[in-house]
Amino acid sequence: MTAPSKVFGPSGRTINAARVRKPRRFPVSDGAPVEVVEDGPSIAGRLFALGAMMTIKPTIAVGSYAPRMPWPFGLVDFAARVMRPAPGTVRATIGLPNCTAQLIRAAGVLPADGKRSVILYLHGGAFLTCGANSHGRLVTALSRFADSPALVVNYRMIPKHSIGQAIDDCYDAYKWLRLKGYEPDQIVLAGDSAGGYLSLALAERLHYEDELPAAVVTMSPLFEIDNDSRAQHPNIGSDAMFPPKAFKALVELVETSARRHVVDGQPEQVYEPLDHIETGLPRTLIHVSGSEVLLNDARKAAHMLAAAGVPVEVHIWPGQMHVFQLAAPAVKEATRSLKQIGEYIREATW
Repeated sequence: MTAPSKVFGPSGRTINAARVRKPRRFPVSDGAPVEVVEDGPSIAGRLFALGAMMTIKPTIAVGSYAPRMPWPFGLVDFAARVMRPAPGTVRATIGLPNCTAQLIRAAGVLPADGKRSVILYLHGGAFLTCGANSHGRLVTALSRFADSPALVVNYRMIPKHSIGQAIDDCYDAYKWLRLKGYEPDQIVLAGDSAGGYLSLALAERLHYEDELPAAVVTMSPLFEIDNDSRAQHPNIGSDAMFPPKAFKALVELVETSARRHVVDGQPEQVYEPLDHIETGLPRTLIHVSGSEVLLNDARKAAHMLAAAGVPVEVHIWPGQMHVFQLAAPAVKEATRSLKQIGEYIREATW
């Protein structure tokens, strides 16, 4: 799968920092990621994984055999509007050039005034579905544990738009935070599943512009579009949520969407973040299920980042479903994972 030789060239969209960037406050990697295997799944964790296997996996399997059908992908986030936010949650809609975002803060968290930390959250959903509504409770919990507001980007999605356009929307959200007064070392890029791809791609784009966010935090991340190494992983047949054909169908949709988006007279090239890892990227935390196929992406990216001198931690949660943090607070491991991530964010932005 092809990718541009440079991460991002001059486009007139660069950020002018308001003040001199502060020096890095944490040590570089010793060349290897820190890997922690957490406790096995509780009964609730096993039940949620079983539920995903019996309901979500068959649905995705059907879609995988006909990925170009006009499936109602937007229905997931629309239906999620019926879920009431946690008590005391404050939400505000923010207009960006090509999409909207939602500023979320848990009860007791101070407003986004540019003086403390902030989370730029990029939701998962295979670049196809979900949004601020489906991920609202997860982000609220993360806001509470990190004691930080979070900006959730409702980026443009495939198949109507390309992944490159989604990255542009995430970049616009970052620019909005900078204009709000936040320094790079106050901003944490976070995401789950496909949001992991967007977080790393955005970090690389910002690195090209000499912007260093405080950290990158991902949950069950998809880090590459290419499916070759993932298809060989032992978890490919036992993943509780994704049938093997799902990732092949995703590649087809991503490539088709890219061909339709013309950039400088040429079809957009599919961007692979793992082809552009360099020294100087933000410290990175990865939480992933030990039973999902995206464990392949997590470990592969962690080793590549660490080899480039980027501090990396990988926390593996055995027996959990994909993005099991969505099951908090019903699953205690999900709550514990979000608490660990919140502590990491506080440390990175201290």
